[in-house]
Amino acid sequence: MTGTSVAQHSMTAFLGNEDSPTIRNAIHSTQGAQEYGYKSALVGGATVFGWATPVIFEVLGKEWLDFGWAELAFRRPTYPGENISISVEGSPDVATITIVGEDGHVRIAGDLGRGLAPWLDEVLLRTPMRAPEPEMKVHPRLTHEVAPVGRELAVLGRTEGIEDVREYAATKQRSDDPMFVGERPRLHPGWIVNRPTATLHHSFDYGPAIHVRTHLQLFEPVYAGAPLVTTATFRETYERKGHHYGAYDCTTYSEDGRELIRQRHTTIYEVAKRPAE
Repeated sequence: MTGTSVAQHSMTAFLGNEDSPTIRNAIHSTQGAQEYGYKSALVGGATVFGWATPVIFEVLGKEWLDFGWAELAFRRPTYPGENISISVEGSPDVATITIVGEDGHVRIAGDLGRGLAPWLDEVLLRTPMRAPEPEMKVHPRLTHEVAPVGRELAVLGRTEGIEDVREYAATKQRSDDPMFVGERPRLHPGWIVNRPTATLHHSFDYGPAIHVRTHLQLFEPVYAGAPLVTTATFRETYERKGHHYGAYDCTTYSEDGRELIRQRHTTIYEVAKRPAE
């Protein structure tokens, strides 16, 4: 590969949220995770991916966040206190990402690139712009029996607050990049990858849940403080080793209807309980 470069970073993983089973996704707490057989709280996959942002910028440039793509597999849990190594290798146009734990096992792996993803039209279906729908007073519980395969989810209209975005970057990402904490902050890649979670919660109550895969296409910069509208369609559900998975496509628009982000989010929405690790 012409012009290949490698950027690497090592760090100690940290939780970044309150270690309490009362949080929305209890799998990110010690007690909640141990109830399902995990040894400790699971750090959110989107958060872990977000830690790679400076490394991605070293290889692909900040232009990647203007108009770029990612395909990511979240293969194993990341626990607070473990040492991880982040590596991005490639050219300014396309690269691979690998995040490995101190045990040698891959936590996250995938491909990244600038411009349009080669799989965009085959994998990601654009969900049409519709008017936002108000928050439900009571959300139905998402189970495999009622998973709305082929149906649209409730439309999320939510402006990501400037102070909330800055706090996320500073606390969960420990970033001082003006792009994310400055006067006009942009949504951090970790935040963007996790927005579909809020979209599904706009329609259903579910969890504990584990993020397992992301397809992401960024079309233009996304800033905090600007009204955003996310539409979504639930594509499939399936069972594997007792876990129940769901995959759904989301499209995020500006208030005037410009397509900003298109993504597919795959999650375990019903986690099987296992013997303790």
